[in-house]
Amino acid sequence: MRRIVFLLLFCLAAFYAKAQNEAYRQYINTFKGVAIEQMRRYGIPASITLAQGLLESGAGTSFLAITANNHFGIKTGGTWDGAFVFKDDDKQGERFRKYESPLQSYEDHSLFLSTRSRYASLFQLDKLDYQGWARGLKTAGYATNPKYADKLIGLIDLYDLTQYDRMSFSEPPVVVADEGPRIFPTVITTNSTVRIIRQCNGLRYVVANADDRLELISQQTGVSEHQLKKFNELPGHYVLKAGDIIFLDKKGKRAASVYKNRQHKVQAGESLYSIAQRYGVQLKYLYKMNNFPYSYQARVGDEIRVY
Repeated sequence: MRRIVFLLLFCLAAFYAKAQNEAYRQYINTFKGVAIEQMRRYGIPASITLAQGLLESGAGTSFLAITANNHFGIKTGGTWDGAFVFKDDDKQGERFRKYESPLQSYEDHSLFLSTRSRYASLFQLDKLDYQGWARGLKTAGYATNPKYADKLIGLIDLYDLTQYDRMSFSEPPVVVADEGPRIFPTVITTNSTVRIIRQCNGLRYVVANADDRLELISQQTGVSEHQLKKFNELPGHYVLKAGDIIFLDKKGKRAASVYKNRQHKVQAGESLYSIAQRYGVQLKYLYKMNNFPYSYQARVGDEIRVY
């Protein structure tokens, strides 16, 4: 009798492990594209983002993930003024952020890490040092579980999540799609150099120079650094690169009307963000107008609707 019970329990455990493994792999396939995009924009290893999403949301099956699209267990603290749900955690009835979609949760997770001083040291680590990132998150107090870092590292190793870190290093310089030769008045800098303000999608933009800074662009154009980061969907710690396109106005929901019956064919190294930036379109609207799942990764030859 005992042997039969043991065999039954063993079979049930094996069935549960197999079902959990399939759920985890499905979650990874769904969100790997989003994690890669976040790494390109914010510098957070895609492996870390995916591992945290898996762990914090139970591969998308947790109460917070289902009812609030909250995949990272982020509470309402700080300046959060959006919707929330109640859930018992360290205390009873704590408030957790509620999002419109999992994509918004992933974006907020990147902002949460990149804009708080206690996580600043993480961004000094090599982007491929997932073990350092995992231990750094635990040290910085992201979670109270003493085995949190080991759990993240275990998931990354088990599902080979570092492959997505390597995929993020293929983005080329962005080239804006101008719809005409019209050029706005130039801005004269304090050292007598000239910064040209051009137009794309009815929006003003400038091209970053070598060793450029958002602070300098802000001083020259009168657009605050906060607005520049918001308009261009940039993380707080972002360091400009030569050739970066910086919009001085809020990007639109779609590209200029000249692209109404045209689609963008993805070139080698392009990402959905670089395409959004190229046409002056907010990233979330590219997802919406193309009905892309969160797992979408730009592939060479794909045709992307931009209007």
